[in-house]
Amino acid sequence: MDDIERKRATTDSFGSVAASYLDSDVHRDGADLELLASWCEDATRGLDIACGAGHTAGVLAETVPTVIAADATPAMVETATDAFPISGAVADGERLPFADGTFDAVTCRIAAHHFPNPRAFVDEVARVLAPGGVVAFEDNIVPEDDELAAFYNRFERLRDSTHGEAYSVARWQDWFRDAGLTIEESVTMRKDLDYESWAERTNPDESAREELDELVRGSKAEVVYDVTIEDGAVTDFSNEKVLIRAVK
Repeated sequence: MDDIERKRATTDSFGSVAASYLDSDVHRDGADLELLASWCEDATRGLDIACGAGHTAGVLAETVPTVIAADATPAMVETATDAFPISGAVADGERLPFADGTFDAVTCRIAAHHFPNPRAFVDEVARVLAPGGVVAFEDNIVPEDDELAAFYNRFERLRDSTHGEAYSVARWQDWFRDAGLTIEESVTMRKDLDYESWAERTNPDESAREELDELVRGSKAEVVYDVTIEDGAVTDFSNEKVLIRAVK
């Protein structure tokens, strides 16, 4: 599947689950969201890339006068603008329809693992960011160990066929620096997830769900996801994310 086909499949997939993302505890609150928003509180014009159901853009709008929520999936943009006092734009995160230096804050939260070309995304962020502007970025990350990283991406693709690839902290930092951005803060944190709701959110087929349930009980999942099993049932787990604050 080439990049265009992947993007089309991702758009189709997320269009059918926009409402469930609006109600998702993982996306609508958390210390990670609060930290990202705090990095942008002095901005006047913000852009949230791959906005999903609009939670990040909605929190930004509490302190940033103008916020645009952009997503390649029209249903997500509609959901976001219906739920929050923000503007919307249907846009590819790797080819943004905005002029150079338009925004003094750009956010992207828990979405970049869907992008076929993450370096193009980072370059676009740097392009539309005004001098002195801030990037507040967050995404799932893989361990530095190649075998565990491969397991992570295999596991995620079983649950969500639109998952492209998650990368290490070092890889993301390199891409930001290569785009001419200065990293001022980089932190990692784990986010607790309810296994059942996480597994079902993207409606995996029966065979994929069975394989997920088998893999999540294995030794690699224990290391990567810190799985909790109670009375023989997987109840919750956590994954690790990096949050990067960078300036132009």
